[in-house]
Amino acid sequence: MAEKINVVATIKVVVSALLVVAGIAVFYYFADKPLIVRVGAVLAGMVAAALLFLTTEWGRQFKGYARESVEETRKVVWPTRKETLQTTGIVFVFVVIMALFLWLVDGSLLWAIKKLIGRGEV
Repeated sequence: MAEKINVVATIKVVVSALLVVAGIAVFYYFADKPLIVRVGAVLAGMVAAALLFLTTEWGRQFKGYARESVEETRKVVWPTRKETLQTTGIVFVFVVIMALFLWLVDGSLLWAIKKLIGRGEV
């Protein structure tokens, strides 16, 4: 019985993928139609595929995973505006300092190379 369920689920997943492909194919087949109609066909194919996919065991597992992910996101302690601005300021200052440092190193190396090959000003 488990094999039959897996076969049915696999068929549903394949049909779901074919619905997405069919929506995309309709988009290109009706190139002379208005864009809204073509985009509607793609969206209809994707919605039909999603609904069919959600009736499978994999779809139910994905739905549970998505629900748990949303619950975990709600548990996250997001930084305050002040913390975000402070962190952004620190990153900005660090980037400026590193840019100046790399500019100085690059200039020094350029000067040293010119002196070594004899093209520097005397």
